[in-house]
Amino acid sequence: MSEPRQILVTSALPYANGSIHLGHMLEYIQTDMWVRFQKLRGNQCIYVCADDAHGSAIMLRAEKEGITPEQLIANVQAEHSSDFADFLVDFDNFHSTHSEENRELSSLIYSRLRDAGHIATRSVTQYFDPEKGMFLADRFIKGTCPKCAAEDQYGDNCEKCGATYAPTELKNPKSAISGATPVLRDSQHFFFKLPDFQAMLQQWTRSGTLQDAVANKLAEWLDSGLQEWDISRDAPYFGFEIPGEPGKYFYVWLDAPIGYMASFKNLCARRPELDFDAFWNQDSKAELYHFIGKDIVNFHALFWPAMLEGAGFRKPTAVNVHGYLTVNGAKMSKSRGTFIKARTYLDHLQPEYLRYYYAAKLGRGVDDLDLNLEDFVQKVNSDLVGKVVNIASRCAGFIHKGNDGVMVSGDAAPELTEAFLAAAPSIAEAYEGRDFGRAMREIMALADRANAWIADKAPWSLAKQEGKQDEVQAICAQGINLFRQLVIFLKPVLPLLAADAEAFLNVAPLTWNDHLSRLENHPLNPFKALMSRIEPAKVEAMVAASKEDLLAAEAKAPAGNGELTKDPLSAEIEFDTFAAVDLRVALIVKAEAVPGADKLLQLTLDIGDERRNVFSGIKSAYPEPSKLEGRLTMMVANLKPRKMRFGVSEGMVMAAGPGGEEIYLLSPDSGAKPGQRIK
Repeated sequence: MSEPRQILVTSALPYANGSIHLGHMLEYIQTDMWVRFQKLRGNQCIYVCADDAHGSAIMLRAEKEGITPEQLIANVQAEHSSDFADFLVDFDNFHSTHSEENRELSSLIYSRLRDAGHIATRSVTQYFDPEKGMFLADRFIKGTCPKCAAEDQYGDNCEKCGATYAPTELKNPKSAISGATPVLRDSQHFFFKLPDFQAMLQQWTRSGTLQDAVANKLAEWLDSGLQEWDISRDAPYFGFEIPGEPGKYFYVWLDAPIGYMASFKNLCARRPELDFDAFWNQDSKAELYHFIGKDIVNFHALFWPAMLEGAGFRKPTAVNVHGYLTVNGAKMSKSRGTFIKARTYLDHLQPEYLRYYYAAKLGRGVDDLDLNLEDFVQKVNSDLVGKVVNIASRCAGFIHKGNDGVMVSGDAAPELTEAFLAAAPSIAEAYEGRDFGRAMREIMALADRANAWIADKAPWSLAKQEGKQDEVQAICAQGINLFRQLVIFLKPVLPLLAADAEAFLNVAPLTWNDHLSRLENHPLNPFKALMSRIEPAKVEAMVAASKEDLLAAEAKAPAGNGELTKDPLSAEIEFDTFAAVDLRVALIVKAEAVPGADKLLQLTLDIGDERRNVFSGIKSAYPEPSKLEGRLTMMVANLKPRKMRFGVSEGMVMAAGPGGEEIYLLSPDSGAKPGQRIK
């Protein structure tokens, strides 16, 4: 038998500036299933991750919320950790890039690169916000596209015509942070000399470490010639100061991947059996795998291996790249309720439903994965409830009733036993190659065979016949053994189902090699329902709640100001567009809290010739909603009705304020009457 492998696995670091959503979860679930498979096989497999906690965006958000960046990242890390744990993502360590381990390793790697001649310095001309007192990254500058004259475009590319350009080419540039007109200033920057590693990267990217499609994409960049990479930012900046360079900070993308090393080093300090050098030295025999999305390939497959090579550390064994998540065939949408946060999903549905659906759809390539919500319900109900759990529920009762819960010995279907054993190597190969969809198809094909055999033998009919009890017990014992095999094969995907099944089977935690054995003359524990069907209404409620989350976020947004990455002028619209808005005076006839909603009030509005039902996220400012009754306000009367979890909202009331308790319904002057148009 071969020696257990030593494997270190990472997922891309979630940014500590927002919540985890189902698009993020695709990666962490994929990685977790692969790690659980390796552990089930008896390999030493360590899974580490961390929050990516540096950068201007975090500094500015913390300032906006009136807290320190450290407080912000601590709050977000607690939220992320809870979401991951409840989705059964079992990290060995979930750390932060804002850590001493990361500071030390970033300084070490930079110093080694500098001493080896791989760091260059030169002056760079950039836009500077004179009001905020900081240099502006491209995403913090907006203006008019120099190519097509589209307004409100970012500093590096135009979303309308697709043109790319330097921020200095923008017309009428504005700071997206303060709204001020930026000025040009020079600053000394530090560059990693990526072209020094051109030959190494050309060989490494074609060495089997990447999927072919990814290697082909990287070849385009390699063939056109690599450029030096700017790794510094000027104060103020939330991150690590460059050693010996006051006021200069490492760009977030330099220390972010080093966070993988830092998280592992933090774990090594708590687990003496782990040796940091054994995993990261250039002569390491351990395996190192990164799971990432296709949007960050250049950082992980060009910059990162070059940094490691130049600093004397080992390179990844493989970088496994996946595609994006779409929902119902389209990009996730807040307005449609398909931009679903992890916590919103967990509030309505079990985590293993999504884990299985992702597994069933995931291949080893970089194609996008579509979460079709109707197919999601049908597939989970059909495969997990209708096929896998069905076997145990069909057989357990007969064993308890007819033989005091003890499985008899013997093999009632040797051909099925052999088929299940013969399928194991192929299923394991699919798991190893991250072809989870193939593994699930093969497992469900076995479940189909088991169910067909049980249906053909019909123990429920035999149980009614005299002298057939031994046959019934043999059939049902065989059924439970086949169910046990399926549970072993599915355990990396469905750890909770596996744990519940192990309790029912009255066995220790199952390992992969347990599929080679059978339960004979074995007592079972009482059977309890292992999984319930997905109710479509719960999926609908999840979608509606996602729309509610958006409404609440809009209500919290400061009046006249958008996200930090948006220019204050981004709300500008053409006059004809504004003229099409039907603003009416509305009388609040009734106002009441919405049961089950933390932020919504339900308003009945009289607009003269009809009454409208409107949901508004203003509950925090009006805890006694009945006091609003009889008051005049203003509403958008021609807004398209929107179906929500609690009913249909037929318009929008106008409010302003910084959020929380400070939200103020807008009211017309005295003398206004319900239904009057506001011009």
